[in-house]
Amino acid sequence: MKSKSKKVLGWGAAVVAIAAVGAGIASWQPSIAPLKETDHQTFSAEQIARGKKLAALGDCAVCHTRPGGERNTGGLAMTIPFGTIYSTNITPDRETGIGSWSYPAFERAMRHGVDRDGHYLYPAFPYTSFTRTSDEDLQALYAWLMSQPPVRYQPPETRLNFPFNIRQGIAAWNWLVLQPGAMQPDPAHDQAWNRGAYLTEGLGHCSACHSPRNILFAEQGGKAHLSGGVAEGWNAPALTAHSNAPISWNYADLLGFMRSGYSANHGVAAGPMGPVVNEGLSQLPEEDLQAMAVYLASFNQPQPGDDAATVQQLLHREAQAKTLASEGARLYSGACMACHAQSEGAPLAGVRPALALNTNLNDASPDNAIRVVLNGIAAPATPALGTMPAFAGHLSDRQIAVLLNYLRTEQAGKAAWPDLQQRVTALRNAQ
Repeated sequence: MKSKSKKVLGWGAAVVAIAAVGAGIASWQPSIAPLKETDHQTFSAEQIARGKKLAALGDCAVCHTRPGGERNTGGLAMTIPFGTIYSTNITPDRETGIGSWSYPAFERAMRHGVDRDGHYLYPAFPYTSFTRTSDEDLQALYAWLMSQPPVRYQPPETRLNFPFNIRQGIAAWNWLVLQPGAMQPDPAHDQAWNRGAYLTEGLGHCSACHSPRNILFAEQGGKAHLSGGVAEGWNAPALTAHSNAPISWNYADLLGFMRSGYSANHGVAAGPMGPVVNEGLSQLPEEDLQAMAVYLASFNQPQPGDDAATVQQLLHREAQAKTLASEGARLYSGACMACHAQSEGAPLAGVRPALALNTNLNDASPDNAIRVVLNGIAAPATPALGTMPAFAGHLSDRQIAVLLNYLRTEQAGKAAWPDLQQRVTALRNAQ
């Protein structure tokens, strides 16, 4: 009986080993010959200029620049549930960057998520979106990257827990998730909508943060597309009718927010969205921003409460709340009122968002609001917005919870967040 069991186990192990070898063979990708030092590539000035705009759209520098590091040299740590991924050096340095990459190698990485050596890239690099980019635009982006100064820097090695550290496993993920190839226009929509869809869903990769993920950590599609996600511990709000904001996003709000990082009806870009506006969206041509606003606005049909009268009613409730004598009102008076109660014509630098309309205070999760109060906004999306001080060193967890629930109930008109003090403590400790 024992001998039979050993045989069964032996055959089972053999089957697993054969399957593993088969999977390795099936997932194998050849390396692409490196460019020789004597290979001189020439690009037109038009290509390079076009590629610079595309790099801004793709937020290349946002992910490929570590704090204090040189631009696009990599090393930015991205913490995920399975470990830490470090972004790569994408300057044209031959040893540590992409200086030895030919265009076919670059295209394979952008369309299929495989690097020049044949290694699978982790989908923290959003090639599932980048694959939708046209050949012409990929060539222009390559031209710009290869025209930049090479910088020698070797980022730390990515370290993920088993089995996620086995890169060949990405082949199966790609087979299930990746749909390679350039995006094609939808004949049901006009040119502006299609242009916006191409920019938003391709290099813009908005869905990478603003869509929820499934059990395979892949973006959910269908009605869940752009309905809200998570980025670097922040809640990326829904860009569709699923938004919790009291006022629906419209074309004008979307255009202004992408251009400046501020919408009077929604608030200020904070957290990971600040650099996206600063390094990316604000650098795009106006016609591209307009097309993206057309596309995103199509997910937000006007609602009955979006009229000017409703906005004024919400702002009136905010004004009334400032006179309350509760502890929350006193904390608001001491910490927030000096800026947020100023009128637009007051001599105070920057914008003063209406808290009754603020998306974070209307969200089901308190996390973004907590992070903003703890850390402030030291680096605004655009300089004209001004900064917000951090209160982590001035207010206790209990005081922050009291303040935020006051803002949520009395100004935003929502039910208090439960167990808020515990959540403040958890986020403070996690920093």
